[in-house]
Amino acid sequence: MLRFWQRRDEGGTDPAGIELRGRVLGARPWLVLGGGGVKGLTHLGALRVLRDEGFEPAGIIGTSIGALVGACVAAGMDLDQLVERASALERTDVARVQRRAAWVSGFRAEALFRGDTLRRYLAGILPPDGWEALDLRFQANAVELGSGRTEWFGIGARTDVPLLDAVYASAALPVFYPPVRLPGGVYADGGIEFALPVHRAVELGATSVIAIDPGAGERSRPGEVLAGGMLAVHARVFSIMSGRLRRASILNWEGPPLHYIRPEIEGYGTFDFEHVADFIAEGERAMTEWLEQSPAVRS
Repeated sequence: MLRFWQRRDEGGTDPAGIELRGRVLGARPWLVLGGGGVKGLTHLGALRVLRDEGFEPAGIIGTSIGALVGACVAAGMDLDQLVERASALERTDVARVQRRAAWVSGFRAEALFRGDTLRRYLAGILPPDGWEALDLRFQANAVELGSGRTEWFGIGARTDVPLLDAVYASAALPVFYPPVRLPGGVYADGGIEFALPVHRAVELGATSVIAIDPGAGERSRPGEVLAGGMLAVHARVFSIMSGRLRRASILNWEGPPLHYIRPEIEGYGTFDFEHVADFIAEGERAMTEWLEQSPAVRS
């Protein structure tokens, strides 16, 4: 299998510091891959550009769809193969309505979509060896619904649950997917608190952070939201709340160099499967544009 990045113990980058197009990133640059539903497939396009630049991160933090992409990358999966699989993704691969949710008493259902459908899809992509398959440090977050705390899963955090369970928990968007019961509580989408957890990379020793943010923007089209019904309204409300937290973390940043890449995907929905190819292409464009800026502009 082709490796995304060369492992450090196989003769990787000079530990004195990693440089990318004139920007010194330090010895331990981390990637942070944010949540955003299917729009998060922009990560794949952006990461292919970084791969072609020879960039090697010290580790990866992923939330929701970013957790799935991050785990696959940390396991050394070939990016071109991941893009090929993503390009073939259809709504029914990950989103099948629970029959109970369609009944008159459906308000008591835990979610609209079946969790087992998403789990099967994740199981078909994630490495079967779980945490043991990861070459790079990787963590994903989820929120425990009882206490409201953010829990971290991965190398240097909790690995007492399977990688599949951790990624599912991080991607279990409330109302759409059922929360997952794991030791310690009931867990749902990590974006409830941290959709772009740049601070976590610093806690793990990052000397710089490259953050890719495919989350919803500040503005949307109200008519289209209302036309989508109560679920679209819920998704928009969720994106507004998580978006404000995400933007605040960027605006108030006081840590090491933070390089923020924001693909232009305004107007697209969380489950807009018809535009997967566009998302991947936009990820490539946004990362290329960032690389071509002068070092003084990209900080």
